[in-house]
Amino acid sequence: MSAKPTCLIVASASPQGVSAKSFHQSFSLCSSVFNLQTATPGGKPIDFVGVDESTARWVQDFNVKPYATPAKLESIDGARYQALLIPDCPEALNDLAHSGSLHRILTHFISQQKPVCAVGQGVSALCCATDGQQWIFSGYSLTGPSVFELVRRPDFANLPLVVEDFVKDSGGSYTASQEDALHVVIDRHLITGQNMQSTSLAVNNLILLFSAK
Repeated sequence: MSAKPTCLIVASASPQGVSAKSFHQSFSLCSSVFNLQTATPGGKPIDFVGVDESTARWVQDFNVKPYATPAKLESIDGARYQALLIPDCPEALNDLAHSGSLHRILTHFISQQKPVCAVGQGVSALCCATDGQQWIFSGYSLTGPSVFELVRRPDFANLPLVVEDFVKDSGGSYTASQEDALHVVIDRHLITGQNMQSTSLAVNNLILLFSAK
């Protein structure tokens, strides 16, 4: 039996930065297919938000495992990974969206046509990948949180960017469904999910896309 491929899960390092439910679903689905490596800016611990009865025990168990300690995003070599996954991260706007390290990794993934999946507010992390005036996902179709979903955030008025506007202004094609509806877009090797509710569907498509290679 050949060794499992490795998937890199990139998460925000900000306080209350990562959706517990989206991360739980992503990690659980991928662990049967991939070896998993988590990474955050600076290798800081993941701080989960939205922990409820369905995720509390899992988060507690996860946090004491050796693999719960993320690698430093700055030291990640994209060539070592066969897939990239960014779960729903409410605070990705404040760190991943302008990460030079993630830009470097995404550039490698694009050049090698390796599968990339981003979900919900994790889609904003893709906005980091701008060379001068050119976004490396220009010409791609994708989804992400709609304005109607983002406006619920108490900090909506101060958001550094809105995914829908960024995509349209940068040469991408953006679509969204109703708030909280399942909506996943696949374009070549890029898979995006509109919201946390779309996590399982997006991640299952990442697995299918990888298996079909």
